[in-house]
Amino acid sequence: MSDPATPGPQSGAPSGTPGPPADAPDPHRWWALAVIATAQLMVVLDATIVNIALPSAQRELHLTNGNRQWVITAYTLAFGGLLLLGGRIADLVGRKRTFIIGLIGFAGASAIGGASGSPEMLFAARALQGIFAALLAPSALSLLTTTFTSGNERAKAFGIFSAIAGGGSAIGLLLGGILTEYLSWRWCLYVNVPIAALAVIGAFALLSDRAGTRGAHLDIPGVILGCGGLVAIVYGFSQAESDGWTSVLVLTVLSAGVALLAAFTWWQTRSPGPLLPLHIVRERNRGGSIIVMGLTTIGLFGAFLFMTFFLQNILGYSPLRTGLAFLPLSAAIVIGSTQISARLLPHVAPRWLLVPGLLLSTGGLYSLTFLDTHSNYPEHILPGTLLLGFGLGLTFMPAIATGTSGVAPADAGVTSATVNTAQQVGGSIGTSLLNTIATTTTATYLTSHLAAAARTGTLTAAKKHSIVDTGTVHGFTVAISWAAIILLAAAVIAFFMVTAKSPGKGAGGAAAAAA
Repeated sequence: MSDPATPGPQSGAPSGTPGPPADAPDPHRWWALAVIATAQLMVVLDATIVNIALPSAQRELHLTNGNRQWVITAYTLAFGGLLLLGGRIADLVGRKRTFIIGLIGFAGASAIGGASGSPEMLFAARALQGIFAALLAPSALSLLTTTFTSGNERAKAFGIFSAIAGGGSAIGLLLGGILTEYLSWRWCLYVNVPIAALAVIGAFALLSDRAGTRGAHLDIPGVILGCGGLVAIVYGFSQAESDGWTSVLVLTVLSAGVALLAAFTWWQTRSPGPLLPLHIVRERNRGGSIIVMGLTTIGLFGAFLFMTFFLQNILGYSPLRTGLAFLPLSAAIVIGSTQISARLLPHVAPRWLLVPGLLLSTGGLYSLTFLDTHSNYPEHILPGTLLLGFGLGLTFMPAIATGTSGVAPADAGVTSATVNTAQQVGGSIGTSLLNTIATTTTATYLTSHLAAAARTGTLTAAKKHSIVDTGTVHGFTVAISWAAIILLAAAVIAFFMVTAKSPGKGAGGAAAAAA
């Protein structure tokens, strides 16, 4: 799937470290995949595990309802806003080096967060986690991209990586429930320390990479404009969830973000060493895959958000039981990525996996729009989540593989960061946009139905409770309907934009189509 003219991952072994010939595969590549996958799992787990720990942390640290959101927002702002910078730093100084620094920093920040004695200490630790995650995530994906460059092995490796990217969030819900229920919310942060320690040992022993680019310099104006724009966009969508879309602050911040990103795009066409070379996203298949990745993440985050609320608030599930309820979704994603997509991608064009996968995911979400207060898990929830999981498994693997293929090793880090940014911004948009739809729909329902019951004199306590539950579920199902529409739009985009040949029919996959 990569350009045949592109040197392999061993072409530039670090100074003083003799390596095999440039075209020889890394003999430790599968162990290297285990190290990369471990780091990726740690980052993905952190996206959901802290959500489970938040109520307990709020009680112990006396967080207010107004500032508790900063436990999440501090992380997403730093992570989403600095991904492009982290990816370019990896390209300039070496991916193995930034991978190890990211692991050590993330573990240290996690330990500080677990030991927090005040809200401010926890917020600072979460921001520090986001900074090092922005260095770690693109380094991990670009190491995978340059270690597995073509053929069945690349498909298998990306299948495993994509299964973790898609299914790790559900595992985080389960692990968070176990740690919070049987140990402490603090262990939802401490757990990163031993995971990172194992990954660091493995990275020193098993990972190989070219040296950094000598004499290269960061595009400082690009960093300010691009990272500033992404921070503003992520913050604006995060605030919209609580303040509403008509808030002056939200509208101002989002407008500033759009303006900064427009200026960033203009500058990248003129910078002698751009932070994000625009040819990376202009290539049809890569650009289409990145868009599909962002839209798919909106649907995934929407499903997690509303199904978590439904299971806990309507069905009365504990956090641990809620985590267990998401395991079939994770299993379906793993099977779809590793047993279907990874086996078929070397033989079929990416869009013939993307489009069916997105349609299956749409069908899974659509089935969840029929939920009501009397629905149960085995009959009404499990079938839809399995369908959603299989569809996402078919989608993530070819989207990530195509989105990162056909680029020079010198641009692998920033390309990987662009894919990660699409996921992060998609998650922020999905959470705020779909939550706004749900709360607005619920408010409208409650206003009309409570008023009607009051006029007829039937508004008893039991009646009010029933109306509130019904209105809440109605808001969930309307929001899930919009998530399904978004996935359907992603299927259309994938069909028309991702036109690369299969790796078995054209060297380089997406790169071949571009050539």
